[in-house]
Amino acid sequence: MENQDYIKLYNEKDKSILKIAEDSLNPKIDRVSEIIAYCHEAGIKKVGIANCIAFEKQAHALEQVLTLNNLEVAKANCKLGKVKFDALVPGYKGTSCNPAGQADFLHQNKTELNIMMGLCVGHDMIFNAKSKVPVTPLVVKDRKLKHHPLAALNTEK
Repeated sequence: MENQDYIKLYNEKDKSILKIAEDSLNPKIDRVSEIIAYCHEAGIKKVGIANCIAFEKQAHALEQVLTLNNLEVAKANCKLGKVKFDALVPGYKGTSCNPAGQADFLHQNKTELNIMMGLCVGHDMIFNAKSKVPVTPLVVKDRKLKHHPLAALNTEK
């Protein structure tokens, strides 16, 4: 693919996201601060948090930090709606995670950017596909490596 062919892959919204990301880039701040800077640069007022229930405490802490930085927050944990698993996949027991419901809830609450915190593999894919606004991950779930998946790749021989 030639350079011009790659350029054609981007629409005006994509180019705007790239510009705002570049304008808010600061290698001396952490990821949460970077998201806040991005929101301020983009004029985003309302942020969604889609979290696993295992990250409820951290999602609450994030909500507080975002609120202190003049952002309105809507939050939805993965058990939203308490959907019976066997209603989605016959033969499975318990309460299913509900990533499509999380995306819909945040859409109904008019979020402009969604932050994903610790959704399971697969559930994160559904949430990303169903979200009507851009999604940025803050935490990815990795039970074995205490949510630090890069540790599996940072091996010295």
